[in-house]
Amino acid sequence: MSISSSMNAGIAGLQANTTRLSTISDNIANSATYGYRRAQTSFHSMVLGDGRANQSSYAAGGVRTSTMRLIDQGGQLIGTRNSTDLAINGRGFLPVTTQQGANMGPGAMPMQLMTTGSFRFDSDGFLRNPTGMTLLGWAADADGSIPAQARNSSASLVPIRLDNAQQAPTPTANITLNLNLPASATLPDAPGTVQELTIDYVDATGLVQKLDVTYTPTVDPVAGQTNQWTLTITDPADGGATVSEHVLDFGGAMADGGLLTGVTGPGYDPDAGTFTITMGDQDIAVGIGALLDPSGTTQNSTAFSPFNINSDGFTGGELVGVEVTSDGLVQAVFDSGYTRTLYQVPLVDVPNPNGLQSLNDQVYALSADSGDFYLWNAGDGPTGTVQGYALEQSATDVAEELTGLIQTQRAYSSNVKIIQTVDEMLQETTNLKR
Repeated sequence: MSISSSMNAGIAGLQANTTRLSTISDNIANSATYGYRRAQTSFHSMVLGDGRANQSSYAAGGVRTSTMRLIDQGGQLIGTRNSTDLAINGRGFLPVTTQQGANMGPGAMPMQLMTTGSFRFDSDGFLRNPTGMTLLGWAADADGSIPAQARNSSASLVPIRLDNAQQAPTPTANITLNLNLPASATLPDAPGTVQELTIDYVDATGLVQKLDVTYTPTVDPVAGQTNQWTLTITDPADGGATVSEHVLDFGGAMADGGLLTGVTGPGYDPDAGTFTITMGDQDIAVGIGALLDPSGTTQNSTAFSPFNINSDGFTGGELVGVEVTSDGLVQAVFDSGYTRTLYQVPLVDVPNPNGLQSLNDQVYALSADSGDFYLWNAGDGPTGTVQGYALEQSATDVAEELTGLIQTQRAYSSNVKIIQTVDEMLQETTNLKR
């Protein structure tokens, strides 16, 4: 019994080391494969009998193996020249679908996972890698904001696709006028210098128009310092017609010195810090800051400082590139300098990444062992950030694998020697009859 069990143990050892050789071979073969996660063979002893001590005889149980792909152990990131080469700096997976799945409706396409990918737009505008895997994301609204989404469902994910409609102009909806006015201009002996600005906006036809903005100080030699200005917006295309006029009052005490304390004029919202002007049938919200807001319009010292003067809107133009931010926003960049958010790529997290099902081309599928998934904004929760212009190298350490290869070869040879020894012992037993 013991001789036979020794041979069986030797055979089990050969099989176990053959399995380990297979995983080592796979790891070395994929040492240059981007996003490859190495496979590992673990050995487990087998015990025949009840396993208690002081037994009169012992039977070798041999060894068995189990294999696991270490999906939670990634490789180093390497820089590239393609803005849509994506990797994850930390935990998480990119949601993708197959080329056939991209043609299905939302909720019907299968969601699969990748840790990195060299994505480029194909002839149909889909963002795909060379194996046809299509990147998924949440579509942005017309204003570039991402609507609220269900985080435990992939039904709202859509294939990321670029088309010509994304080059259409967008009329201006918001103008921001945050600046500092000189307090010295409202002194009783001040010359009453008017501060002037010109700001562009995009009209409903996609053309750039101008508005003239003036700030006129109230100077009263009798009353003393007034801390008051008149904000006037005029339309030069209409002969300088007044579009709106508001009186701004600023505090002069310790508690509110330099801060906006009151606005007199049509439509001012003290909480939002805006009022609305109408150009034709186009409504534009003008932001001057809420009351007592130090980041809005202020009046301090002697300097006129327009620190945040801008307007949204887009005149249209030619697409020159696509960038992916660290929080997963896919943004189109146009030759006019305008940047528009098109999609957001969430990161998928599961409780047990090593329980995912491994597929071809460094793609993974959800399984019962991986647990339920959750869609995070990149950088939130346990997830890392999205890295554009980067790919993840193979997790294979060739030196470590070659060391394991030497150990496997020696172990295999030793198990062969066991079988040879058992064969010689059985031969000696057979010779007893002669």
